[in-house]
Amino acid sequence: MAAASDPRAERFVLTVDLGTGGPKVGFVSLLGSVAFEEHYVAETEFGADGLASQDAETWWRTIIDAAKGALDAGVIRRDQVAAVSITGQWASTVCVDAEGLPTSPVMMWMDNRGGRLAREAVGGPVSGYAPRAIAEFIRRSGGAPSLDGADPIGHRLYLQRCEPERYRAARWLMEPVDYLSMRFTGIAAASPASMVGTWMLDTRDPKNYRYDDTLLALTGGGREKLPPLQPFGTVIANVQPSVAAELGIGADVAVVTGAPDVHTAAIGSGAIGLYETHMAVSTTGWISAPVPKKKTDLFNMVATVPGIDEENYLIINNHETSGACFAWLRGILGGTLDFEEMNDLAGESPAGANGVIFTPWLKGERSPIADANARAGFANLGLLNTRSDLIRAVMEGVAINDRWLHDAVEKFAGRTLDNIRVIGGGAQSDLWCQIHADVMGRTIEQVADPLYCGIRGAALSAAMAMGEVRPDEVRDLVSIKATYRPNALHTAIYDRHYKEFKGLYKRQKSFFRRMNSAAKSAAKSAAKSAAKS
Repeated sequence: MAAASDPRAERFVLTVDLGTGGPKVGFVSLLGSVAFEEHYVAETEFGADGLASQDAETWWRTIIDAAKGALDAGVIRRDQVAAVSITGQWASTVCVDAEGLPTSPVMMWMDNRGGRLAREAVGGPVSGYAPRAIAEFIRRSGGAPSLDGADPIGHRLYLQRCEPERYRAARWLMEPVDYLSMRFTGIAAASPASMVGTWMLDTRDPKNYRYDDTLLALTGGGREKLPPLQPFGTVIANVQPSVAAELGIGADVAVVTGAPDVHTAAIGSGAIGLYETHMAVSTTGWISAPVPKKKTDLFNMVATVPGIDEENYLIINNHETSGACFAWLRGILGGTLDFEEMNDLAGESPAGANGVIFTPWLKGERSPIADANARAGFANLGLLNTRSDLIRAVMEGVAINDRWLHDAVEKFAGRTLDNIRVIGGGAQSDLWCQIHADVMGRTIEQVADPLYCGIRGAALSAAMAMGEVRPDEVRDLVSIKATYRPNALHTAIYDRHYKEFKGLYKRQKSFFRRMNSAAKSAAKSAAKSAAKS
């Protein structure tokens, strides 16, 4: 840790972590200490045709009002603000004019109105894709557009074909983090990191990321509406005068390139060295680490995206529901227990939850199995099982699912990935961290203040971009609350549960398909009928 007298501790970054539920606004020092943090709710409008939208102007006013209010309250002095850094959701589309002002509602990452058009563009017999399309996307970008249209390619196709006037009115189609950076600077800019969700980049040379004309041609073009690229971790410009005046901050405050949450999570966990691993137990979950080579594992849905420097890539994958399972159970149990009470109850059940196994696929799964039809369940319940067993089984089920993913990620990386730094709401639980160590057979490092990881990472990203913090300082700037090592007695129990867990999926896979593909078709038909009426 840096000394308390370090002058960098007295200079702060205005950070924004724009989640789907709304922006988290903070002031964080150049060394990663949080002076202020507050979350503000954003509402999503849904439609029967697949619409999912939010209002970008509301985002902006909420952020400016929150920052101004915090400064008025004296959380830090205005002359201590040194930079602005944005992180958060990705694969949503914000249509803006040449000044950066929104021209229409945001198409959120859930908006799948372009699904049919995406399938027409790249669909076919190879796992749903046309052979040439999937080959070109994997070879050039490392990933592929969503076949349900819920990403920037589906959004662009929808705008081009279904709302051409709206498409023509937009000067730029921007990721949310880049939109907010443009509001601060007046300059349209993106980075290879912020544009990973577009799958429009040639990522084969990390020193020369660029938009790929072949991939653009396969999906309807539109290069002229993609913002210019600059390297991640660089300064875009100083904050524009009108914003500086409104906030009362200096005109020399730097705005750095924005980043998706997975990038700032890596930085905020301190795991930015080659193969240094972090694991998120948040609403969703993932396991990531910097690696030296571009790679894609279609079978387990693990891939690399542009990393946090020009030398390495970052592993990406996703569990649809991780900490969300705990919140779901809380609701099922009546919603009266708080996090600590549920944690205490789980501690009353022994390792193995008296034989109960929970499979956490409440919303299907993406990695290491791609199965939107999969669903959650408790297995092996008996009359003597208690709610303590159920709570512990949920925590263990999430951990076992993480082990399944971790096995795939280690195979992907070609080596053991140990000393895993865990972040997110689940990392607040000492018990859950120990369960992860026992289930995964790996040492777990519990990051202190794990809920601040995103804004801490955004601040440290700005500090590195400004040359105030060296990359080799980052790991030691992030405090570790505790370290958990596997308990051999518990690991033996969990090895058996892991085997049964994977067997449960294998035996239920056809059942999930029969039950849920039919239910989805019925729901879709009902939605169409409702829309027509």
